[in-house]
Amino acid sequence: MDHIAEIFRRDGGQILASLIRASGSFELAEDAMQDAFIIAANTWPRDGVPPNPAGWITTTAKHRLIDHVRRDARRGVKEALVAAVEQIADDPAEGEDDRLRMIFCCCHPALSLDARVALTLQTVCGMAAAQIASAFVVPEATMAQRLVRAKRKIQSAGIRYEVPTADELDSRLGAVLAIVYLVFNHGYNAVTDRRGIGSDLCAEAIRLGRIMSLSMPREPEVAALLALMLLNDARRAARIDGDGNIVLFEDQDRASWDRDELTEGLALVERAPRLGNVGQYWLQAAIAAEHVGPPSSDARDWQRICRLYDLLVGQTRGSDVVRLNRAIALSMTEGPDEALATIEPLRDRLGRYAYFHAAEADFLARLGDAARAAAAYRTAIDLADSEAQRRSLGKALAKLSRDVELG
Repeated sequence: MDHIAEIFRRDGGQILASLIRASGSFELAEDAMQDAFIIAANTWPRDGVPPNPAGWITTTAKHRLIDHVRRDARRGVKEALVAAVEQIADDPAEGEDDRLRMIFCCCHPALSLDARVALTLQTVCGMAAAQIASAFVVPEATMAQRLVRAKRKIQSAGIRYEVPTADELDSRLGAVLAIVYLVFNHGYNAVTDRRGIGSDLCAEAIRLGRIMSLSMPREPEVAALLALMLLNDARRAARIDGDGNIVLFEDQDRASWDRDELTEGLALVERAPRLGNVGQYWLQAAIAAEHVGPPSSDARDWQRICRLYDLLVGQTRGSDVVRLNRAIALSMTEGPDEALATIEPLRDRLGRYAYFHAAEADFLARLGDAARAAAAYRTAIDLADSEAQRRSLGKALAKLSRDVELG
């Protein structure tokens, strides 16, 4: 059964995408694939696993789908659908374009943001509704209803199952990349997750990035997003200790970083600009590369990081969080007083953001204003959205207090 589950996770999205493309129906395609996996679960333990398990599932699902179609009374429609289903490749690897079509279909801007995320995880990544619900902390019934509504919306709105034309690609691709990165960040930020959900979401986002990179090898921002996710994911295991506490970047054990992901990510950062005009994902990836590329934290080029942030502010239309991150880099080149002045105009808009107050506290502490720094840390602790963040900020506050006592 573990073997069947692995095939479902690895190849289910591709098989389903091919069935939907041929039948034009989520419902028929899902029923056919589910039937095929049930048959596999009943016969493989007795007959043995076939040499090409995914191909066996695809062929069986095709037969089940044809059975469904032949029960339809509309003769002309029936014959056309049977012909389309019979054209599905028996080897899922031969129909990789179907999965790219599925990604664009699931990420269509006519769907709500929540629906796009959930539908992509289920249909492209093969995650069950219960897993998705757990990852986004909603009841399973709520997630199941969300998925049903999204599929109905695709049918009723006539959303086409295709990769956009060249004229449409720029606007549509950005929305798809945003969904993939949202999935990754949701997993990446679940730093104290003990159920593996955070790791699952990061892995699925990277898998989506690889699918898109293979299918769209000339798109620089596709390569850049994959680079960004790999460079961040390489450090994921080092970001928490055995007790679930956050480990700051400067204190992370670089030997525990995933060297394969780092190597691949850094190579993609170098490659992306040669493909064409790069944007915000390359700038973020280039900043990440400046942090992880040098042999030590002290060797980072803060001047270059600031220049990259200047460009990123323009790309993201002045995002307040990007401006805050730029101020942190600025504090390393121009000093904490300059950084403090830079973030002051952001106070009204980021006043409920814990990391705004954490950055302010760090700047004040470096300027020797311990009382105001402590107050800022306390505000950050009150606004933190996880126990791990509160503990990390509490440690910083305790260190500040010890330093004042020793001084």
